[in-house]
Amino acid sequence: MLAVAAGMAVLPTPAQAIGVAVPLGTADSFAVLAGETVTNTGSSTITGNVGVHPGKAVTGFPPGTVNGSIHRGDALAKQAKTDLTTAYNNAAGQPYDASVSDDLGGRTLKPGVYRASSSIGLTGTLTLDAEGDPNAVWIFQVGSTLTTASASRVRLINGAAPCNVFWKIGSSATLGTGSTFVGNILALTSITVTTGVTIDGRALARNGAVTLDDDTITRKTCSTGGTSSGTTSGTSAGSTSGSTAGSTSGTTAGTTAGSTSGSTSGTTSGTTAGSTSGTTAGTTAGGDSGGNRPPVGGVGTGSGGAARGLNATEITVGVLLIGLSLIGAGVFVVRRRALTAS
Repeated sequence: MLAVAAGMAVLPTPAQAIGVAVPLGTADSFAVLAGETVTNTGSSTITGNVGVHPGKAVTGFPPGTVNGSIHRGDALAKQAKTDLTTAYNNAAGQPYDASVSDDLGGRTLKPGVYRASSSIGLTGTLTLDAEGDPNAVWIFQVGSTLTTASASRVRLINGAAPCNVFWKIGSSATLGTGSTFVGNILALTSITVTTGVTIDGRALARNGAVTLDDDTITRKTCSTGGTSSGTTSGTSAGSTSGSTAGSTSGTTAGTTAGSTSGSTSGTTSGTTAGSTSGTTAGTTAGGDSGGNRPPVGGVGTGSGGAARGLNATEITVGVLLIGLSLIGAGVFVVRRRALTAS
């Protein structure tokens, strides 16, 4: 047992993908955010808000285009800067899975937290493999600077999402000409984006400047499909079920009841279960074509036919019958007296 324990003690601990997505707060709405200035040269296109605080200088728009709002030292930019500081500290404080150094080019990395004690570079292609998990997270904790070479790129495969890639930079970041970068850059000082760079993510600098030159930056967010699906599904099911049950019950109960009972059942059941159908069917069945009179005993008091007054023909026949009865009775009396007298 001692030998087994000793052997286990020297086994390496496997890396765990423990990274948790960094909450950006109000900084989430910004594609570019700086502490001092945001400057642009050329026809850069920014999708998302652009802001600066405590500085107020945002220059180069136009010729650059912002598909969002520009916030120069206002309350929203101030809050976004506060939330950026919180996000930076969150990214810096997460336990790391593995150490990286020198250059990230040519590597394929699984989800996790990667720590570089000083500066890191990127030449060629860095591949991030989500292994089929759309919620996979990468956090790079860079102690000093990040520098990417010209035409370098970050490539995502197997469901990896730009919104779940975070670069915590202890100093400043510089992205090389014509490079393609992915993720949210959270830099302590400044970010320099050279000519023709594409960023799927954000360039957020806490204290210094963000400098752009004919670049494209598109703010990326993660979808929330679960909430939407649950809401839609529940509403549809409840709505359909209620309508069908109410309509069917009302029609059936009202039609079947008939006569006086039909009036009572139809009205009660129809109103409760189906409303109009039950009331109409029950009332019609209980009345007749001779004037829609109420049933004997009043509405809803019992069963039986309808009570109605005598028409002209019935009155005439009745009078004749009574008259004939009286004549017959008179003849009978006269004949009896004649017999008695004789």
